[in-house]
Amino acid sequence: MLTTQAAWLILAASVAAEALGTATLNLSAGFTRLLPSLMTVACYATAVWLMAIATKRIEMGMAYAAWAGCSAALTAVIGVVWFGEALSALKAIGICTAISGIVLLNLSGGGS
Repeated sequence: MLTTQAAWLILAASVAAEALGTATLNLSAGFTRLLPSLMTVACYATAVWLMAIATKRIEMGMAYAAWAGCSAALTAVIGVVWFGEALSALKAIGICTAISGIVLLNLSGGGS
């Protein structure tokens, strides 16, 4: 049986797969480069598959909110670190706000 803790770890892996998929999407140059394009499809498929497993134990709304927020925040960080995107104060506040919202949702008890 899938425990709540295991489901959250699986959801975290899904977030990582989605963020990596978005990074490789950027590298695919609009699906014109084969290897990054294949990696994008594989990462997105993995992300959805892992999300489906996680929602066996975590409520769908909670799982999706956490997944979307964490994926967006991680993707923004990847953009800054790997692709040299600017990190404005507003972007940093947005990332922190997304993460804070996810923490508040989790504290509401919707994750079990």
